[in-house]
Amino acid sequence: MMRGESLPRAAAAFLGFARLLRRHAFAIAPEQVTSFMQAAALLGPRSMNDIREAALATLAPPPDRRGEFEAHFRAYFYGDAEPPIDGEKDDETRIKDDRGTREEENQGARQEKGGELSSALEQLSSRDFPHDADGLNSFHRRVASALPARRSFRTTRTRSRGTLDLRRSLSEIVSADGDIPAPLLRRRQIVPRKLLLLIDVSGSMKLHTADYLKLAHTTVQGADRAEVFTFGTRLTRITPVLRIRDRDQALARAAALVDDWDGGTRMGPTLLAFLSVPRFSAFARGACIVILSDALERGDHSDLETAMRRLSARAFRLSLATPLAGDPRFRPATAALRAILPVLDDLVDGSSLKSLSDFILSLARPAPAAEAIWKRVS
Repeated sequence: MMRGESLPRAAAAFLGFARLLRRHAFAIAPEQVTSFMQAAALLGPRSMNDIREAALATLAPPPDRRGEFEAHFRAYFYGDAEPPIDGEKDDETRIKDDRGTREEENQGARQEKGGELSSALEQLSSRDFPHDADGLNSFHRRVASALPARRSFRTTRTRSRGTLDLRRSLSEIVSADGDIPAPLLRRRQIVPRKLLLLIDVSGSMKLHTADYLKLAHTTVQGADRAEVFTFGTRLTRITPVLRIRDRDQALARAAALVDDWDGGTRMGPTLLAFLSVPRFSAFARGACIVILSDALERGDHSDLETAMRRLSARAFRLSLATPLAGDPRFRPATAALRAILPVLDDLVDGSSLKSLSDFILSLARPAPAAEAIWKRVS
């Protein structure tokens, strides 16, 4: 987002309104703020209603928060009293990435000891990741070539098995004074698909978080188009810090960046927040999405079901790797898992680095849908 001091004085008010909405957990990307100011300039604006319409069109508040948006608009531009906010702050999802701002709020803390104590209560804390040898060197070498590939719309020159490059061929004919040289060909490039890792850092996943972050760092180092987010009660993009080559330094930076280590989990609302930011949801389009989580969603799981269906519609392949599947007695028996199983391409063991790395290296190979596999097992 642009700095306020570099803006004209008239535009600073629009930037301030966008910052106000972000402080109240509205998912607004920097591109939307720029569009808001451009729309206001295009409309004149001739009245406050023009500004309001520009804000609604570009900042796109969700329908269920439209009343709250209107209250914030009147409070900011008309000086009305600060609007009351329905619900507790623990029900809000914070979003942080390399272009976002650090939130300063602290919520009530609660110690989580395992999956049976999975909670939606927010707890802010930090983590340290010890240095150890984990045998990921082979995975690092193979991950780039093991990912599924697609045909790009960009083309490259080729000597055979391509289509006629009419423009270059005509240019060659002109430069050769009418002689007909060998035809020049082009073909569409083959590029690897994006890999998106969504890592659950809640208290019920505490024993596996360190391994997941090591795997994520190795993936970002080995694959050019990998993206990594963490989620618990907040959503944090950690891809930029994982691009640091030294693992210890990268994980230390990630530990400082993420605020909600080992706290509660709000998987459904957090994934919906991911999808609500255009720049983030673009990462999911045509990608292999691997969610590393136990999927222990407490209470109503409708948000989780909605988010997973929307992710499945965007993704090339949607997978859930849960450490619970490491137990031979595991079955997707919870209401949340039964609801999302039909939209999953894979439901696999996420209890160890070996099982996870082997699965990611197999993403290019076709496999039966998760529902078909688990129906046979059950």
